[in-house]
Amino acid sequence: MTREINMKSVLLTTAAAVVVAVAIAASAISAPAPAPSIAAIPERASNFQLTDTNRLAHELHYFKDAPAIVLMSQVNGGKTSRETAAQLAKLQTQYKDQGVLFYAINSKDTRDAAAAEARVQKFAFPVLMDELQLVGEQLGIQREGEIFVVTPKTGFKIAYHGTAAEASKSIDAILAGKPVANPRVEVKAGAAIAFPGRESKAEHAKISYSAEVAPIIQAKCVACHQEGGIAPFAMDSYEIVKSMAPMMLEAVMSERMPPYFADPHVGTFQNDNALTAEQNKTLIHWLEAGAPRGSGPDTLKEQASKAPDWPTSLGKPDLIVTLPSFDVPASGTVAYQNMRVDNPFNGDTWLRAIAIKPGERTVLHHVTSNHSPDRGATPAKIPGGSVGSYTPGAEPQVIATGAGAPVPAGGKLAFSMHYTTTGKAATDQTQIGYYTLKAPPQFIKRSTVISDFALKIPKGEARHKEVAYLEFPADAYLYTLYPHSHYRGWSVELKQKDADGKEALLLSLPKYDFNWQRDYDPVQPILIKKGTKLIASWIYDNSTNNRANPDPSIDVTWGEQSWQEMMYFRVNYRWADETIDNVRNDLQDKLMESRTIGALDNNADNKVQIDELTGTMASVRKRFKDLDTNGDGGLDKAELAAGNVSRASATRDLKDADIDL
Repeated sequence: MTREINMKSVLLTTAAAVVVAVAIAASAISAPAPAPSIAAIPERASNFQLTDTNRLAHELHYFKDAPAIVLMSQVNGGKTSRETAAQLAKLQTQYKDQGVLFYAINSKDTRDAAAAEARVQKFAFPVLMDELQLVGEQLGIQREGEIFVVTPKTGFKIAYHGTAAEASKSIDAILAGKPVANPRVEVKAGAAIAFPGRESKAEHAKISYSAEVAPIIQAKCVACHQEGGIAPFAMDSYEIVKSMAPMMLEAVMSERMPPYFADPHVGTFQNDNALTAEQNKTLIHWLEAGAPRGSGPDTLKEQASKAPDWPTSLGKPDLIVTLPSFDVPASGTVAYQNMRVDNPFNGDTWLRAIAIKPGERTVLHHVTSNHSPDRGATPAKIPGGSVGSYTPGAEPQVIATGAGAPVPAGGKLAFSMHYTTTGKAATDQTQIGYYTLKAPPQFIKRSTVISDFALKIPKGEARHKEVAYLEFPADAYLYTLYPHSHYRGWSVELKQKDADGKEALLLSLPKYDFNWQRDYDPVQPILIKKGTKLIASWIYDNSTNNRANPDPSIDVTWGEQSWQEMMYFRVNYRWADETIDNVRNDLQDKLMESRTIGALDNNADNKVQIDELTGTMASVRKRFKDLDTNGDGGLDKAELAAGNVSRASATRDLKDADIDL
């Protein structure tokens, strides 16, 4: 039985979900230091999230049902690290069928260096990068080769800390439901790892709330955490922050807050709201020190304000469209609501920004839109397109400098509204604020979507990958990168592959969060050359560990409702040689020629093999031999077009197809 997720409850969840790993890196090997103090090892492992060397996020509390999680501190090139890693690999093989998980944490080396070490040493377990050293500090790591055995079912207790040689005894005891006989074993071998933040722990109580912490909160948190804001409480005084300190500590360490998820190693974006490394360490160390008040004014209280009706950066819109209200029932599935309003603009109009204000955020899943011309009307001089979109956590859409979003005169503005039920009836009346250019721009903002409508996510699978692409028929500049999936989306990346085969990563979200979907606008538009494929890769989590999963017991295919799934990646761009005086609609048509093959060709080899026809496209298999006119075992773009292979045609065939989706 499927069900809709209460988005508000998901948003407010304070516990996070994922795995752990402990690999601590020390680039140089020094003489063995004194054994770590037993007192330095906490009773329990606090929740955290780290990204591994393959750019995939792992959160400790995600594996709440695992019998044990084994963590190892690792350093590149360290003799003890390599010996302990070999022992860890044997343990991993020994316990692979019993659900025990194995990880390493590297708290010293760069990610590229740690990835190279992992490849050379053929590590069979993920290496998590503790780049800020905050996880190593909390765990009490002091040298390479330390082993931690964490038991999630006892509140993430550190049931064992010591050497790999003694670890199997502790794991056996845990699996047998018995206490560990020797939970703390002295670790003597291995190079020491320096943790400057821990060495200066006494100074953390002196961190100034007034001068250091409040400015961070004001800059990174208050936009949502203010009266009338999207967040559940306002950070408008020291007293509020102090009362929320444990929640804040967990939310920041698990990387759920601030809600900005782009990998800092990949690209630079205008709307980067992440904490800097120094801000992160300052805030965590202050929270760990008990959030001391200290002296100085309470600037959060002095500067407290209400959330504005419209974005402060944009001000009041030039024109506001209020959509019809809609009553969302407490339960059940709501069909998409298609709302149309008369075009409110007098004449052809160019937009510089669009802000959408939901009437009831808890039930509004998304808004998409377009300009719909009058039937039989003379073709417009400027192209039509989207007139605004919204997903949870979205910010205003600001068009790149020099460009504008076109809205032809006349016709209608059409809005597709997706509502979800939450167990409580609600009424939504969404408004759209339009900000117009006073003079026509030089360039036309275009949009397209990379999607895989043939996706199929097996039931229970925790890390299922889907790939899709579009091939650009001419040079273009990318303005905006925007990924979208439903509740099973785990991580996503976008890369470009030039015609000569050279690849470059453009965006990576090691952990996607449905509740915070946003545009990622490069600081400088990204030039892509003719023949470049933009390849989107999504990883989905259809397991029981995914607490937002509507139903892990079913195979999931493409669908519009949130209990189904989407593989969707929008890009905003302009054609390099297109201006408002030289409109190139022909390039848009050529771009769309790669949509079907890009959705199906998972390995991007320019051909669709029969096993790539899955999900809603499985019905095409029965026609495969007829479509493959050159008999090479794959369908190229021309063969797909000649056979009228598309999402629509496959859907029509689906009812008659005797094929397992």
